[in-house]
Amino acid sequence: MNARVFVGEQQVDAWPIGNRLESYGDGLFETMRVHRGEVPWWGSHWHRLANGASRLGITLPGEALVRQAAASMFEGAGDGVLKLLVGRGGVGRGYAPTSAAAPLTMLSRHALPGAVESVSAHWCRTRWSIQPALAGLKHCNRLEQVLARGECEEAGTDEGLMLDTDGNVVSATAANVFVLRHGRWWTPSVARCGVAGVCRIHLIGLLQAAETDLSPAQVEGAEAVFLCNAVRGILPIARLEARAWSVHPAIAQARRLLADQHPGFLADATSMDCVTPTPQ
Repeated sequence: MNARVFVGEQQVDAWPIGNRLESYGDGLFETMRVHRGEVPWWGSHWHRLANGASRLGITLPGEALVRQAAASMFEGAGDGVLKLLVGRGGVGRGYAPTSAAAPLTMLSRHALPGAVESVSAHWCRTRWSIQPALAGLKHCNRLEQVLARGECEEAGTDEGLMLDTDGNVVSATAANVFVLRHGRWWTPSVARCGVAGVCRIHLIGLLQAAETDLSPAQVEGAEAVFLCNAVRGILPIARLEARAWSVHPAIAQARRLLADQHPGFLADATSMDCVTPTPQ
């Protein structure tokens, strides 16, 4: 893994022992798809990061410093995944934050995941806790998703769909959810919990999708369902428990629209054009 680590503006070999991100998950992260050495959605990712930092009271590093470090990791116009971690500065025992501490920053380069045409999913036992103060943020406290992801291994599925503690559908373990009902796209609200994904934000505009509360029955009764995130784009769900879906032309159209905004997803859109819908 190729990585760069900073305390404030200074590059270091490693973060200090006892830092707050590792001790308490006191930080935020972004996971970005890099296409030919560029991050097409950089502005969207940085905007979400800045919003999260403002809400949590975390000082951000300079954007120019971060972009320069990111560019140095993808010299030669390579493709891949860029992960950016920003933690609140300060060390020592206790929850109280240290005022005016320099932020911790780590950038790391990773390979792209393999391309897939569709995924299988199941309903997770682990649920999202309702916490509006953290809703929408991509913060570093992810134990609920760790537990839910472990359930996928048990179930033998590619992904798991998670509910909140009131029984509403929120997301997959590492992706947002869109469902096609009565010819319109819908996505669960993330006002009380969940992550406001960057890909989700783009697709709401592209598909004129509406945010709403969704029940498991409404998802299972949908005409089509897909997952999305900023690294893998759109992933159609082929099977959810006993429910199966064939290829739907509306998902192929959504992939084409997404590829117009992010060239990294062009291959996905092209491959789906070659798939012939099968009778259900």
